[in-house]
Amino acid sequence: MILTKRHYLMGGGAALLALALVVSATTLANRPDPVTVPESTPIHVTLDQAVASNQNRPGDHFDATVTEPVIIDGKTVIPQGSHAEGLVVDAKPSGRLMGRARLQLALQTVDVSGQQYDLQTKSSPRIGGDHKKRNWAWIGGGAGGGALIGAAAAGGKGALIGGPIGAAAGTTIAWATGHKDIKLRPETPVTFKLAEPVTIDAKKVKS
Repeated sequence: MILTKRHYLMGGGAALLALALVVSATTLANRPDPVTVPESTPIHVTLDQAVASNQNRPGDHFDATVTEPVIIDGKTVIPQGSHAEGLVVDAKPSGRLMGRARLQLALQTVDVSGQQYDLQTKSSPRIGGDHKKRNWAWIGGGAGGGALIGAAAAGGKGALIGGPIGAAAGTTIAWATGHKDIKLRPETPVTFKLAEPVTIDAKKVKS
């Protein structure tokens, strides 16, 4: 069989077409699909740095690492180990005798395959412990101790004097040691929930 120029052209065209189809199929297979992560989806992270109610202020930023992959319909949307950045929404230090500490954080961005995505998240504020019971214990204990010492030293009159002195001492101790700030160390786990959906290019997860 004698091959003509036409046959060569047809054969070459078919080869090019087959190559184009293979390249196209490979490209489509490797191309990430956009996936929308619904509202209220939890994102679990650990802090990369310390955050505290008495050291940070609203507007401060912090770094975090995703500890659990976010998977939607069999696709990894946010892989484990992804870097995330957050914002200190509210921070209020504890008072010495009154005023609870407050600390509220939010995630702002997450990095997926080198691309940064903006996030809108919500989290419940952390509230520090109450001072009242502890303060009354110190003040009441100081008053009682002062009264006993005063009574031993000078009878009833001494008890009247010793009571207020002891109460003042108890108040001083409560004031000096009364801080109840919220301190989150590095690697502290924190969970955020999406306040709005976010669309991310995802890759299919192997089952």
